[in-house]
Amino acid sequence: MKLHQLKTNEGSKHRVKRLGKGESSGLGKTSGKGHKGQKARSGGGVRIGFEGGQMPLHRRLPKRGFNNTAFAKVYAVLNVSDLEARFEAGDTVDEATLADRKLVQGRYYGVKILGNGEITKALNVKVSKLSASAIAKIEAAGGTIIAPATEEA
Repeated sequence: MKLHQLKTNEGSKHRVKRLGKGESSGLGKTSGKGHKGQKARSGGGVRIGFEGGQMPLHRRLPKRGFNNTAFAKVYAVLNVSDLEARFEAGDTVDEATLADRKLVQGRYYGVKILGNGEITKALNVKVSKLSASAIAKIEAAGGTIIAPATEEA
């Protein structure tokens, strides 16, 4: 096969609609938008689910069931590599010091430390939860876990 013998697959190339390029293009003048009206205007149209002012379907249907997300316990998640970067050997890691160093922000139920990364500094860790790999790495580095709780990964 030579370069001059190459050709595209059947149906892989599609003619582009050349809107507003004259009457003979078939899509000239109003460019397929008809005459006037909201949908003919720049930026015109209605949002998804809008039914012309009629009560939309998602508001007409009854709401059933229960959703527990309002009561879910959301934990701020950190890795041991984050502790390695922001703490010195012998420091105590708890929610207050993590918030001071801007490692955790916003609303959360507690802090969980995961074992991603490496740690070489001996830290005293006192947080809500730790993964098994995080516990192993912290203790291997000479650190201690002051245990409110521990958890598997």
